[in-house]
Amino acid sequence: MRISFSILGIFILLLTACSPNPYRKTNRIHKKQLKRYAKELRVFPMEQEDSPSQVNYGPYPVGTTNFNLRRPNYVVIHHTAQDSVRQTLNTFTIPRTQVSAHYVISDKGEVFHMLNDYFRAWHGGVGKWGNNTDLNSTSIGIELDNDGDEEFTYAQINSLLDLLKNLKEKYGIPTENFIGHSDIAPTRKVDPNANFPWKKLAEEGYGLWYDTEEVKKLHLDKDTIRDESIKSNDTLDLRTQPLPKQAIDSSLIVPQNFDPLLALRVIGYDISDPEAAIKAFKLHFIQENINAEFTDYELKVLYNLYQKYL
Repeated sequence: MRISFSILGIFILLLTACSPNPYRKTNRIHKKQLKRYAKELRVFPMEQEDSPSQVNYGPYPVGTTNFNLRRPNYVVIHHTAQDSVRQTLNTFTIPRTQVSAHYVISDKGEVFHMLNDYFRAWHGGVGKWGNNTDLNSTSIGIELDNDGDEEFTYAQINSLLDLLKNLKEKYGIPTENFIGHSDIAPTRKVDPNANFPWKKLAEEGYGLWYDTEEVKKLHLDKDTIRDESIKSNDTLDLRTQPLPKQAIDSSLIVPQNFDPLLALRVIGYDISDPEAAIKAFKLHFIQENINAEFTDYELKVLYNLYQKYL
C-alpha cells in the first residue's frame, strides 16, 4: 500500500511538472485584445472619420513622420495583500476583477510580466501625485507577493532591483518617480507595508531618501533663541536651554515659517486629507509610529526631503 501511494505521488508530481501553462486560455484572450488594439493603432489619421462630422478637415490626410510610443514616467510599487502569487495571477486574469499590473514578483523572486509596458494597466485606481491625477496612464505597476504584514524576501527584493534597473534605463524614469501605492492614494491604500526597504531602493537609485547625518545637524527654530534675547552677562546651559541663533549656521535651522503640509505637497502628496498624507509619508520614510502627528525628528526628515524635491 505504501508503494502504491509513493508511485501515485510521483505520478502526480510528474503530471504537474509536465502540464501546459494553466493560463493558456486567458493568454488567448490577452492576444486577442492585443490584435484589436494593434488594429486601432494602424488606422491612418482621418480614415476613422467615416461618419459626418462638423470638423472642417483638410482635403487630404497627412500623417506626421515624427512620433513614437508613449513612455511610462513612473513606477508604482504595491503588495498584493493576497495569500499566494497564484491567487494574484488568477485575480489579474479574471475580467470581472477589473484590476491588473504590469509585473508580479513572487516571494521566490520569479517575475511574471503580465502586460506590455506601453499598455495601461489598472493598478493605481483613484489617486494623485503632484498634479498627476491619472497614474495608470503614466506608470508601470509592480505587485509584490506579500500578504500585507510579512517581510519581503531577499530573492524578491533582488528581482525587484534587477527589474527596476531595466525599467529606469529603458524609459529614463527619474529617480524621484519610484513611489508606492500608498503615496498616490493615501486615503485608500497602505501598500507596500512598513517592511518595504525604501532606503535600500533609494541607495540603488530608485526613489529619494533623507540624509541621516544632515538631519542630525538640523535645529527647529523653536529650539533656538534670538540674539537680542541674550544679555551680555547671561550664562547659558546648552544642555537645558535653547541654542543661541548666532551659534548655528542658518542653513541648519528649520525656518519658523516651515509649513509641513506645503512640504508634503512639494514632494508629491495629495494633502486634501492632511492626516492621510502625513500617515502615507511616515509609512514610506519613517516606517514606524504611523500616525498623523510629526515628532521633532520627523519634521527635520521632512524638511531635508522637501529641499531635495524643490
